[in-house]
Amino acid sequence: MTVYLDARHRRLVKMLSHTFAARSEWPTWALVFGVYGSWLTLLCGWQSLGYWTLPPLILVVVLHQSLQHELIHGHPTRWPRANAMLAYPPLGLWFPFPLYRDSHLAHHHRETLTDPRLDPESRYVDAELWERRGQAGRALLWLDKTLIGRILVGPALALHGMLDHEVRRWRRGEPGVLRVWLVHLALGAGLLVAVQELSGMPAAVYALGIAWPGLAVALIRSFYEHRPAQDPAQRCVLNESGGALRWLFLNNTLHLVHHDLPGLPWYLIPRVYRARRTAYRMRSGDFVFSGYRELGRRFAWRAVDGPLHPTAQPWIHGLWIQATHISLDLDNTTP
Repeated sequence: MTVYLDARHRRLVKMLSHTFAARSEWPTWALVFGVYGSWLTLLCGWQSLGYWTLPPLILVVVLHQSLQHELIHGHPTRWPRANAMLAYPPLGLWFPFPLYRDSHLAHHHRETLTDPRLDPESRYVDAELWERRGQAGRALLWLDKTLIGRILVGPALALHGMLDHEVRRWRRGEPGVLRVWLVHLALGAGLLVAVQELSGMPAAVYALGIAWPGLAVALIRSFYEHRPAQDPAQRCVLNESGGALRWLFLNNTLHLVHHDLPGLPWYLIPRVYRARRTAYRMRSGDFVFSGYRELGRRFAWRAVDGPLHPTAQPWIHGLWIQATHISLDLDNTTP
């Protein structure tokens, strides 16, 4: 669902959609060729550079996941199947593209955003899962609410949650589950064989030295990307990061802009935000950070909030939302 701030905002977005970059989609096409070309080039350097190729390959895998997100939202072509073909190669190994696509599109339902029962990408849990996790599991959920914890245990929690959900879908007899996984496993195995044949890099090095840390870095973006709030607009962050991570995440750091205008290509998001920065900040309920350095300073070892979604305890829902807003206001006034 597209949301414009007002008629002037609508005219701006329409004007930008008629620029040469938007009509040709050359920035996204350049990204497609750049990502896959860099990946192949770095792999070919394994024999001469060895483990020095791992850090840039990790970044390429993260950028590929950001590219997949862009392809899901209708870029660079108007044909979903063509975009899917560009996104299918599982450079990151762990998640089947159709599963990511379907869960992400469901995540864009405004009214259910962050609700763990209805939002597949929610990092919150409901009361039933909270009880099932036990003491150790709850401790890990709390750790995942810190930035260091997100990097350390976030990948394992994400994979566990995804596999648990998929197993339950398969047991319910939902159509297509097995087919998606058979295709993904075949593609993943083929990719690892190709990597080893092309470069000589062992499959274990690619899986554990590139794909796993790549997922950990990618999960930094979703760290405090959303919060529960009564107004859906106040559930999406505006992270004004101006560094390398903003590029790596293709400006999806300005997340409220993306949720309001999901069809807006990545290279136009900053321009739209700058044109109406004050209005967007007000719309977000001042859910704003200056960048990931601020997030690290405030939440490296401190939980941003609790893992249990407030709707799991309706009697504290209103108080929890108010406390969150008060906490953010106090933090933002700290010199």
